Parts: sequence; C-alpha cells; structure tokens
Amino acid sequence: MAKDFTPKYTVPGIEREAAGRLIDVLRLRLHALNDLHLTLKHIHWNVVGPHFIAVHQMIDPQVDRVRDMADDVAERIAALGGVAQGTPGSLVKERTWDDYSIGREDAIAHLGALDVVYTGVLEDLRAAVKTVGEIDPATEDLLIEQLRDLEQFQWFVRAHLESAGGTLATASATTEEGAAKAAKG
Repeated sequence: MAKDFTPKYTVPGIEREAAGRLIDVLRLRLHALNDLHLTLKHIHWNVVGPHFIAVHQMIDPQVDRVRDMADDVAERIAALGGVAQGTPGSLVKERTWDDYSIGREDAIAHLGALDVVYTGVLEDLRAAVKTVGEIDPATEDLLIEQLRDLEQFQWFVRAHLESAGGTLATASATTEEGAAKAAKG
C-alpha cells in the first residue's frame, strides 16, 4: 500500500491531494540528489591516476550545485506542507538504486561509472518532470532547471569518455562496473 503524503495545508491554488502527489515525487528526488552529492564527493576523494587533478577539480562544483538542488527540493517539499526527510536512514530505506560500487580507482574508470549514475538520475528526473508538469508549473520549473544542470554535468563527464570520432566508451554499459571497465579500454 502506497504511503499518503497529503499535507494538512499547502500552497494556494494546489489541492491538498495534488500536493501530496508532488511531495511523493519530490521526496525521491531529494533522496537521489543527496545520494548523488555523496557519490560525487566519494569520487572526489577516491580518484587517482594521470587525470586526477582535472577530475578532482571538476567534481567539486558539481557537488556544490547538487547540494543546492537538494536544498531547493527540500524547501519545495516544506512549502507544499510536507516533511523533507533528509536522513541517511530514509534515503537508504526508500531509494530504488544500489550504492555506488567503485572504490579507489583511476579517474577514467570513475568517470565511466559516473556516466551510468548520471544516466539513471536523469532518466528518473525526466519522469518526475512529466509527472509534476501535469500538476504544478512551479515544481516543474524547479526540476527542469535541475535537469539542465545535471545534463551539463554529464556532458562534462562524457567529454572525457568520448573519442575524437564521437564514440562514447561507455555507450553499451549498463552497470557502473561495466562502464568503469569500458572507460579504461
């Protein structure tokens, strides 16, 4: 049985039941963003090899922006009358994906795995945009802005994985481990 996230009150112009549907979608986006910023920081700390400094420095601004995105989503949940559940326990309990699987590894391997992570986050975010767009343009706008930024971050990652001929090393990879291996060649 699905949990009911209908708030006792919400913003003017949105029915409480519709706000509950928005809160339900946003809580998973909050978990995804909190998980993503921790994953990015993990990569930042565990990247090695000749591309270390480029990747190390590329990741920190992504961490900062993703943290800001999580804050924006949490504040939208609160504005809608919901509870922004940002605890590690709720993230682990409610997430629909596995923990990041790569430890200390070459920069290119991490970027390959991160490409798969971004693909999953972006696919789920696009679905969320579609769902909330039927209910609330303000929430849709928030998620669309985040979609643009996250797509740009994936493009930065993919620039390291693409050949001069336009072939993406991770194109056929579906797992982090497979993408890390494909990226290393």
